[in-house]
Amino acid sequence: MLQENDKIILVVFCIILLISISMVLLFIIFNNRKNKLIKKQLQAKKKFETELAISQIEIREETLRNISWELHDNIGQLVTLAKIQLQNSQYDSKKIDESIVILGDALGELRALSKSINPESLKNMTLLEAINNEIERFDRMNFIQSEFKIIGNPFEIPQKEEIIIFRILQEFFSNTIRHSRATELKIKVIYSDKHFEINVKDNGVGFQQNNYFKGIGLHNMKTRAELIDANLKIKSQPENGTELIIQKTYA
Repeated sequence: MLQENDKIILVVFCIILLISISMVLLFIIFNNRKNKLIKKQLQAKKKFETELAISQIEIREETLRNISWELHDNIGQLVTLAKIQLQNSQYDSKKIDESIVILGDALGELRALSKSINPESLKNMTLLEAINNEIERFDRMNFIQSEFKIIGNPFEIPQKEEIIIFRILQEFFSNTIRHSRATELKIKVIYSDKHFEINVKDNGVGFQQNNYFKGIGLHNMKTRAELIDANLKIKSQPENGTELIIQKTYA
């Protein structure tokens, strides 16, 4: 009888030991998975913050390039024209009045440029305001004929995501202006419930879509969209323009 009790005790002890070991192993596995998840989340956060900082720097650099173009190609030309007019006026009141009008236009352009590059203005600018600011610049510089539409009721988007989205758009605009030989640029921002979409299309030369994300600029656009969990598509055909679509649903 004693031996049977000893066997029972031994079996119970083994069962308890196995359960304890299993619990310890489960705890270790769970803890390891938890640590890996936390590490992955921290890496993703660090990557996002790094990309955000890079995007902010690139936006500033693009803004400085735009300032240079506007000062040289727009305001500089107006001031030069006014100077020539005054030099050749020979006290002709009509030419002097024309010069005054040209200088007034130059001052107006300078004020618009100053407002657009003011750090506080840029800091407090929403995505829609930033897009509109780019369109106004295109108009001032006669770069391209632009059309900007907002469809639906705008809702708030996290500012950090707006910065990433705007940088994607800025990269597309830059490619359109510099390389596509487009004459038209159409931009639509669509709000539907919690669904957000931007559609941008030019009528430029386009390109073959085979492996189209191999280009550094296009690859950066895709990578940035992935960072904010947005869906990005680029459609293009030779001689039939290029279209950019950014979509995201907010909970």
